[in-house]
Formats: sequence, C-alpha cells, structure tokens
Amino acid sequence: MKRFLVVLAAAGALVFVAGPAFAQETHSHSHDAGEELGEVHFPTSCRAEVEADFTRAVALMHSFGYEESRRAFEVVAEKDPACGMAYWGIAMTYYHPIWSAPNAAELAAGRAAAEKAAALGGGSERERAYIGAINVFYRDSQTLPHPARAAAYEESILAVSRQFPDDHEATIFYALLLCAPSSDPAFARQKKGAAILNGLLAVEPRHPGITHYMIHAFDYPPLAREALPAARSYAKIAPASPHALHMPSHIFTRLGLWQESIASNIASADAARRLAAERHPGAFSFDAMHALDYLEYAYLQIGDDTKARAVFDEAVAASKFDEAQFAAGYALLAIPARWTLERRDWKGAADLRLPVAELPWDRYSYAPATTYFAQAVGAARSGQLERARVALGTLQEVQVALASAPPPGYDWPSEVEAMRLAAAAWIAYGEGRKDEAVLLARAGADLEDKTGKHPVTPGSVLPARELLADLLLAEGRPADALREYEGSLREAPARFNSLVGAARAAEQAKQVQRARGYWQQLLAQTVAGSQRPEIAEAKRALGKAGAA
Repeated sequence: MKRFLVVLAAAGALVFVAGPAFAQETHSHSHDAGEELGEVHFPTSCRAEVEADFTRAVALMHSFGYEESRRAFEVVAEKDPACGMAYWGIAMTYYHPIWSAPNAAELAAGRAAAEKAAALGGGSERERAYIGAINVFYRDSQTLPHPARAAAYEESILAVSRQFPDDHEATIFYALLLCAPSSDPAFARQKKGAAILNGLLAVEPRHPGITHYMIHAFDYPPLAREALPAARSYAKIAPASPHALHMPSHIFTRLGLWQESIASNIASADAARRLAAERHPGAFSFDAMHALDYLEYAYLQIGDDTKARAVFDEAVAASKFDEAQFAAGYALLAIPARWTLERRDWKGAADLRLPVAELPWDRYSYAPATTYFAQAVGAARSGQLERARVALGTLQEVQVALASAPPPGYDWPSEVEAMRLAAAAWIAYGEGRKDEAVLLARAGADLEDKTGKHPVTPGSVLPARELLADLLLAEGRPADALREYEGSLREAPARFNSLVGAARAAEQAKQVQRARGYWQQLLAQTVAGSQRPEIAEAKRALGKAGAA
C-alpha cells in the first residue's frame, strides 16, 4: 500500500522521499506554503496526477475541514472525471458523525455524489466497497431516519475494514463512528474506538485521524487524562488545520489546563480567520467562533475579565458566517451567557437577547435554550421573578419541541430539561418554596450528569450541580453544599466559581484546611491583576488562616 505524506511546504514543489519498510513510497504534495496536514495512506486507481490532491482531501476530512476537503475532492473530479472515488469523498464530506446529522440540502448533495460515485464505479474491489458503504448511508435518506442509516453505514464500513485488514483507513473511519457522543456511563463504544486507534498509533503515529478521534473518544471527565498525549501531539501533526489546533483544548478543558487551552484556541481562531478571509471575505469563521467559546470559558476560569470581554465583543459583532455550522450557532449564544453568568452578573443575564445573525436557527433549535436559561436564572437571582417565569416558559417550549422530535445523536431534550429544572429551582427559591427548590435543583443536576456534555461545548454555561450547591449554601447547609461543589469539580475541574463556592462552604462548615486548599488553588490559576472580588476574598481568607 502506498504511503502519502501530506506536508504542504512549498508551492509547486513535488518531492519523493523514502518511507518505512511497509510502504512502497512516500508522496509529499505541496498546496499552500507551510500547509501540514499529517500523513495519510489512501491509494486509488485514479490518475497518478490526482494522487496528491486526493490524499490532501482525505487528510483535511480527518481534521473535519469538510468544506476544504470537498473543494479538494472536486479538484480531483475535474482533473479525472472518471475517478469515482472523488465523488465518494464529496459524499463523505456531508456526513459528520461527531457533530450532527446532515440537513435536507446536505443529504441531497451527499446522495447525488454517492450515486455519481456508484455510477462511475471504482477501479478496484476495495474502492467499490468504499463507494458501496457510503451509498448505504444515503440510499434510503428519503424514507429511513438518520439513526437507522448511520447504523447501516457503520456495519458497512466495518465490513470494508474486515475485508481489507491492511487498509487502515477503513478501520479509522469505523473507529470514528464509535467515538461519537453517547450517554452510556461506561463509555463502552468510546473505549472500543480508542483501543482500535491506539493499536494503529504505533504504525501510523502521524495520521491526523488517529490522534483526533482518540481525543473525541476520551472527551469525558473520567477518561480525559488518557488523551493528554494525543492532545499534545495532534496540533503538531496537522498545524495547518484550524480544527487540529483547537481540538487539544477539549482535553485541556476537561483537565482544567487553562493556559494550554488558551494557547490552543488563540492559534485555532487565528488560522480560521485567515482561511475565512481567503475563502469567504467579509464572513466570520465558524471554526473561529467555536474556538472563541472555549477561549471565553478559559479566560473566565482564570479571572481574566479583560480578555473575556474582548472575546465577548468579537462574538456579538458577528452576523455573517462562512458556513452555517451548528458549532457557530451554539457558540454565538453561549459566549454572552458565559460572560454574564460566570461573573454573577444576574441582571446582565436577564437582559440577554437572541442575536441577529445569518444562521438557520430552525436547525439549531436547542441553541436558543442557552439564552432563555440565562434569562431565567439571571432574572430569578436578581429578584425579577415575573421575567424569570416568562423566560422559563419559553425554555419549556423549546424543551417540548425538542422532545417531540428528538434530534439524532446527542440527547438535547434532556440537556434542555436539565437547564429548565435548574432555572425553575431558583424561581421556586425566590418564591419561598425552598424545599421544592432543592428537589428541582437536584433533579436538574442528576439529569445533566446522566446526559453528559456534547462535544461542541467546553462545558455548561452554569453547571446544574454548581447551581444546586449555590442554593444549598444560601440555605445555610454548608456541608451539603461542599459535597455538591466537589461533585461539580469532579466533572469540571478547576472551575472558578466551584472553587470559590467550595472554599466558602468549607469555611462555614469549619473545615479550615479544605477551605485553604481551595482558596490556594483559585489564586494559583488566576491571572495577576484580576479584579474579581473573589480574588481579594481568597487573599483575605488565606491571610487570616496564616495568622491563625
């Protein structure tokens, strides 16, 4: 099998170098100066002059650069109209297993490309197997629901990997499907996918998909540390990809490694802005917006309100996007909610409004739930109970609509229900129904834990368990509150407000050393010069503890 090295270094250059013993040759293809996308092994029977373009397209796809990958496959089709695998690749770029199901337009385009690939056929039995697998996904798209077609494709690509065991690409595509989000507390599919990928890592250490998909497999609090080596290598493997630069921050966020997350997302946002300026002048990059959400989250955890405000300002100014991708829609609403809620600006949260942006909100109906949740919690905690009830009613409408037609993949109805319960708890508390408030808050926290985090988000805009702990502390139950804050920190390590809450609860519970430990951790991670009042509180508390 041929081995293709996609290191795009000098425009117009075409260099051949020796590869490992198991490879016949290594093909280095140049596109843009300095473009490095990793090493991909995908020979085809198409014309020799399109090999490099085809390999580049596959490498881009492994880093979820779907639009650029599609462009590259279209170049292959233009140069070699008889290349059925070019249309296979185009069809593949419309199916995003980790993100979301294709919409109607994407399904139609993907189906047309898959049918074209089948009509042209492949020059080998292996190629025909790949083409047949993607046609399984699209063939009955007008009659079968997405989950059924996704399961059928999974069976088909698994069969391809078994039929051609030396073809690592089929195995990697199969492992990607196993790494998709699920609510299984045992993470059985994710662990299986990671094991498959780990077995290939020694053979193909610079394959972009292997390290990328391992990060997705372990993007959960109990597993995140397992992916730290992959997180620290993926950006080096494919530094030309904005998504590859961003993806390590999923693990850094899970582990509370804020400075590494910040560096990762600054690099990703910069690369995405450059690409958008070239491909879509005047439009904001969805990749950049996604990175900004992670940046906002990280800046707020280190108390850097100046930089967090700059991210907020950039996000709310965006109106037109390079691609109507759901990560942009989510981040566009999450960033303002984080900015207000994380800083306990309850009135500001209550005043949030949905943005005016050229995005298909009907496709992302769960995203506005973030704004309604912020409005409800902010209004309730600033004493505006009537406004809070109105926002809660709207949030419930979103939840009911989602539950009536649940989207495939992630359980958004349960996530929005957890938000609704948490917001309802603070309204009940404001109305004096304190026992009911605790029950509602606990139900929201338990449901959110069960549902888990979607890959698009660095974390809840306010974790339901942290809100439960806040309520218990307000009720004068510090020991119970401390237990819940620590539960929040297990799911979202080094959260600024959970650390503050845990320290306060420990103080009130007369657990001086535990309080001191949380205050010390808070000061260790926050930026010098932070004006957050909690920083001064931590210094006073540690001064008193030291004097004692």
